Amino acid sequence: MALGIYIHAPFCRTRCSFCAFYLRIHREDQAHTYVDAVKREIRLYAGRASLGEHRPDTLYFGGGTPTTLRPEQLADLVAIVRDCFGLAERAEVTVEAHPDSVTEEGLQTLRQAGVNRISFGVQSMDEEELIQVGRKTSRAALDRAVAHARTAGFANLNLDLIYGLPGQTPASWRETLAQALALVPDHLSCYALTVEDKTHLQVSLHRGDLPEPDQDVQNAMEDEAASLLTASGFQRYEISNYCRPGHACRHNLLYWQGGEYLGLGPSAQSYLNGCRFGNVEDLTAYQDRLAAGEPAVLQSEQLSPAQQRREALVFGLRLIEGISLDGASEDSVDQRDQTLQRLRQKGLVELEEGRVRLTALGRRFADQVAVELL
Repeated sequence: MALGIYIHAPFCRTRCSFCAFYLRIHREDQAHTYVDAVKREIRLYAGRASLGEHRPDTLYFGGGTPTTLRPEQLADLVAIVRDCFGLAERAEVTVEAHPDSVTEEGLQTLRQAGVNRISFGVQSMDEEELIQVGRKTSRAALDRAVAHARTAGFANLNLDLIYGLPGQTPASWRETLAQALALVPDHLSCYALTVEDKTHLQVSLHRGDLPEPDQDVQNAMEDEAASLLTASGFQRYEISNYCRPGHACRHNLLYWQGGEYLGLGPSAQSYLNGCRFGNVEDLTAYQDRLAAGEPAVLQSEQLSPAQQRREALVFGLRLIEGISLDGASEDSVDQRDQTLQRLRQKGLVELEEGRVRLTALGRRFADQVAVELL
């Protein structure tokens, strides 16, 4: 089975109001000690027999904003992963980036280091909408970043978009989609805005400074994205993800197809040999543990075979094609099938030839479906 490696870079220049991820405002000295800690963590896991003979098929730098790190630092981490784990031939290597934080020279450095997929956090093409959520990116900066990425040789480029932003209208969302398509990306991720606990956005909504997200409007925006992107030659292969043929994100497919992955960096999550474990959500504690030669794991859970199957079903349902029902043990089939029939009667799933998939309605209630199945 393929193995993915995820490296969490916990730095940003500013924090967007909707962001609930663990991050710190970038400082060069902290970035330097963080990179050293990740190198220690890579070496620690590379010497463990639990990883077997796995050669990573994907490497993904997420955040935060990985490109707050210097290109040379990211290139150094790619190199040590390759040296310690031996990246598979034609491995997918992704770096998430803020358009303001890249240069042509820096992107060339990443490409030469083996990074072959770039993901720009765009969110919206409307600068007023971005200001509402504490994000400052000009359209000109995005145009330059995309042009520099293409010049550097990136043939796999993703744009992240969010719908349901404060002040966003169906018309402005259509314009964001049209402008995104004009940049000729290979992949588009379209996420509904979610209000996470303890974020600046949640506080603003509770104070009444911003209007609450309108579910009906968000649903209409989701439909608009599906219609427009499909008509433009994109395949919707997961609830929030669209790609041109051959450009599905292989790393994210690991999550949805029940694959194994090793998470490195503070707050990173892993799933190996049926065990879920996560790193401490604190940069200093993370660095201190690794400096002492210890893993930075805060909690872990060994899943039973039945739990593994249930989770595989839940994650697999995010895929538009759904998931096969083969492989369940007899002691879990009856309960699972009763739940699926109940969901089918509600119009949330379809059952056909040994496969189950979410309906259009089910995709809008995917979290509720997951709760019932788990």
